[in-house]
Amino acid sequence: MTNPPLPAKRYSKPQSAFILAAGKGTRMRPITDHTPKPMVTVAGKPLLGHLIEKLWAENVTHITLNTHHLPEVIDKYISSLNRPDIKISYEPVLLDTGGGVKQALKYIGDSYFYHINGDAFWTEGSEGSALSRLAERWNPENMDIILLLQPVSSMHVTPGVGDYDLLDNGQAVRSKTQTGAYMFTGVRITSGVIFNDMPDASFSFLTLMDAAEKKGRLYGMVHQGDWHHISTPDDLQAVNTHITLIGNI
Repeated sequence: MTNPPLPAKRYSKPQSAFILAAGKGTRMRPITDHTPKPMVTVAGKPLLGHLIEKLWAENVTHITLNTHHLPEVIDKYISSLNRPDIKISYEPVLLDTGGGVKQALKYIGDSYFYHINGDAFWTEGSEGSALSRLAERWNPENMDIILLLQPVSSMHVTPGVGDYDLLDNGQAVRSKTQTGAYMFTGVRITSGVIFNDMPDASFSFLTLMDAAEKKGRLYGMVHQGDWHHISTPDDLQAVNTHITLIGNI
């Protein structure tokens, strides 16, 4: 496993974050018929709550999330936190994983930011928080995106898919046959400037990931803890059962 080397110049941690929370979560039905997927409960707390707490622990002061499916449920939860620094970017029409970020840049800014799927759930490893480790390796001189990757071989609670392989220098290469050694966790740092030439319309963020890879500016970092692919009701039950057995997260 090869991670990008620590840059000679240390850059400041991202001060902003974007959470993708607008999707319909169709594979999680029937739960998502009445609950947005980021509000699904794991270890007694919504997935969204776990994410926000991890970002607060990194002193991220500006969090933005997009909504579309059952937005009133997320609105109510965010209001209960009483944090005006959390912004909601509502999408009357879904803008996909790329267009949603582009619309929200007015809140995020065009620098670099933590960029996280609303259903991401992970525990930390012995080397510190995943978000801190990503920030330590972030180098905008040669990166557009750095991905947090989970070894498929370590995924025993939920099924893994081999999205990526890593080169010796830490560059990430997408496995189009999904036979790579690592699964993308939905956690990354992204440079805002890569959206400059993208339309104010629906598009997939995968387009920008592939473009960064082609330019040699897509990197990956191996996660040292556990990450779970919570996609279906069975996955959700498996993760909650696992957490009950181990007694902590």
